[in-house]
Amino acid sequence: MHILIADAFDAKLPERLAPFGEVSGDLAHLGKAEVLLVRSKTKVNADLVAQAPKLKLVIRGGVGMDNVDKKLCAEKGIKAVNTPKASSVAVAEMTMAFMLAIPARLIEAHTSMKEGKFLKNELKRTELFRKTLGLIGAGAIATEVAKRAQAFGMEVIAFDPFLKEHPVAKLVSLDELAAKADIISLHTPLTDETKGMINAAFLAKMKDGVILINTGRGKCVNDADLAAALESGKVRAYGTDVWPSDPPPADCPLLTAPNVFMAPHLGASSKENLGRIGDEVVAILSDFKA
Repeated sequence: MHILIADAFDAKLPERLAPFGEVSGDLAHLGKAEVLLVRSKTKVNADLVAQAPKLKLVIRGGVGMDNVDKKLCAEKGIKAVNTPKASSVAVAEMTMAFMLAIPARLIEAHTSMKEGKFLKNELKRTELFRKTLGLIGAGAIATEVAKRAQAFGMEVIAFDPFLKEHPVAKLVSLDELAAKADIISLHTPLTDETKGMINAAFLAKMKDGVILINTGRGKCVNDADLAAALESGKVRAYGTDVWPSDPPPADCPLLTAPNVFMAPHLGASSKENLGRIGDEVVAILSDFKA
């Protein structure tokens, strides 16, 4: 069996996969690959599949599958799976990092100190305590966020059309969430329904001065509409680790909009998480080989 690792995984993974067959990290070997490992960068589309006639299994290291054409894989008899459990804690911690840093004015404080300024009176903080967190999407990652938010004394509400109950959050309608939440965090996959869902119409339903955090998918946000809401102050701040592409296009309006706190898609890239992804990959291959 030839296993091709197309994207960045744990450095120890090739050694762990060696018992299953030949392991390569060179896309030039796509033609003989039977198993393909990808994360976010590589797109498993018609062009790639055409170059991989022996492909039998695609493993997406992470939660979202929007870079894998699952329908095409099914038509070609290629099994396509992900590692949904591994990344929950890592991405939840990234969400909490934004949720703590933005109200605490931590980034502005650090930057101003580096510039020789001491803005003790100018930078006013707010707390998470007794604020309402609204989660759009309430799966595994959002559940980990909800647990941590409750530990800070937050009320947690969530919208998820696929759930009838949730172990931590109170489920509400999307309109009720928009009206009540002080901080809104996105945790939805990219689908036809969620693409561009954070648009001018939805932003208008939010509280004035809301903080929006996105560690889900960049394309769930209409960039131009959100940039306008940031300019007007309707949205107090936007913390994002995800973009319409990696890297984002140079003309993405959020790169220059005010009060945007950004990271280059680091949420699932913790050392510990890469190890957990490796564990799930090994388990998948063990079952696949059997």
